Parts: sequence; structure tokens; C-alpha cells
Amino acid sequence: MQDLYREMIIERYKTPHHKGVLEPNDFSYEDDNPSCGDHIRIDIRIDEDDRVVEALFSGQGCAISLASADLLLDSIVGKSLDEVKALEKQDILDMLGIELGPVRLKCALLSLKVLKAGAYGLGETEDNVPVR
Repeated sequence: MQDLYREMIIERYKTPHHKGVLEPNDFSYEDDNPSCGDHIRIDIRIDEDDRVVEALFSGQGCAISLASADLLLDSIVGKSLDEVKALEKQDILDMLGIELGPVRLKCALLSLKVLKAGAYGLGETEDNVPVR
């Protein structure tokens, strides 16, 4: 079973479904993992009911980091901001389906950290003005 998940991670790394920059967006946030150099930016567009209608990520990083970002964004389209804020570490680990050591765990969780920072209103526009 682990091999199946590893193949899925490599596939998402090579051909992500949600890669790009979303302009205009309702919030955008980016951060990096200084221990390995991964960098992720997430852009989100929401509707009038505060539901995610579109989500894209950009950046560079290892297969775990970028695959987890893509899987995470797959999971949030259609969800409310409250549901996005309720996501937890275990949700990412369940999506990836493999055991991770401490270093890889930071890679896997970077996208969740970035998404939640933006969802809680810490995201900034290009002018560094908070959008929510």
C-alpha cells in the first residue's frame, strides 16, 4: 500500500492539479521551510458564502512538499473558510498515506501552515495590505 501512495505523491509532484498563481484572489500567503528550502505560496478565491471556489499554489520544494500542497488544495475546493480553518495535521498525513520522519513532516505541513495563515486573515496582497 505504501508503494501506491508513493506513486501518487510522485505523480502529484510531476503533474499537479492546482499549480499556478491566482489573480485576482481573495487571499494569498506564502512561507518557507528554512530547514530544507521549500517555499509555497497559496492563492484562494472565495464566493459570497465564504466557500473556496478556486485554489492554486506556486513555489518550489521537494516531492512531499509540493504533493501535499496539491492534495490539500484538492480537498478544500467547495469547503467553507470555517472548514478550512478546522483542518489539522492528521488530515495532511491521511492524504499522503505514508509515514514521515520529523524533517519530512515539516515539508508535508508547510502548505497547511500557509493555507491556515491566509485563512485566518494573515494573508497579504502584493501591496502587503491584509485582505481579511
